[in-house]
Formats: sequence, structure tokens, C-alpha cells
Amino acid sequence: MLKGLRTIVYHVSDLTKAKEWYKTVFEIAPYFDEPFYVGYNIGGFELGLDPDTSGYTSGNASITYWGVDDIEACFKRFEALGIQIHQAPKNVGGAIWVASIYDPFGNVIGLIENPEFTS
Repeated sequence: MLKGLRTIVYHVSDLTKAKEWYKTVFEIAPYFDEPFYVGYNIGGFELGLDPDTSGYTSGNASITYWGVDDIEACFKRFEALGIQIHQAPKNVGGAIWVASIYDPFGNVIGLIENPEFTS
């Protein structure tokens, strides 16, 4: 069911400042740049910046996303198992969908359906 790691998203309070910092540090411009999300392709993996910091504290501001073929089916399975929901599936642009759950220890586990990644 899981296809491997795809994306890390950092929740940042100042998107403009964060974009400049990541552009400088990683020496790459974003491939996706919107007010609600900025994405960089780094070696075939995505580093994302999300300006929505609600629900996150300093030091707890990132989610690693596991690639899936069908996020709705995956999410329904996790719901059936009684897993606590962090974020229900939502479209984040184009055909890309994300959702996240909590593990029993409070860690957030992300799921992403992104047709740009085929394996």
C-alpha cells in the first residue's frame, strides 16, 4: 500500500522569508509557488512550505508524507481502524491530495496522492 517517502512540509510563519531562505540554502527556485503553498523539487523529492501554522508549535512544524495511490481508500482504512485523524484528505492543488493521522505517540504521519510521482 505505501509507496515510499515523497514530501516533507515545513509550516512557516513568514512564507516570503522562508522562500528566500530555502532558495539561498538549497540554491533552487520553487517549481510550485502559490500564497498557500510553495514546493521545491530536490533530487526527486518535495520540500514544501506551508504558511498555515495553526495546530503546530515551534519544533513540531513538519510532516513527512508517505506516497499512496488512492488517498481516499487509504484514509477510509485508517478511519476503520479507529486511528486519530490529524487532517482529513484535502486537495492542495491540481490532482494532489494530502491527509494525515496521529500514531499512538502523538507523531503526525502524512499521506500524499501525487500523480507526479509514479513509484
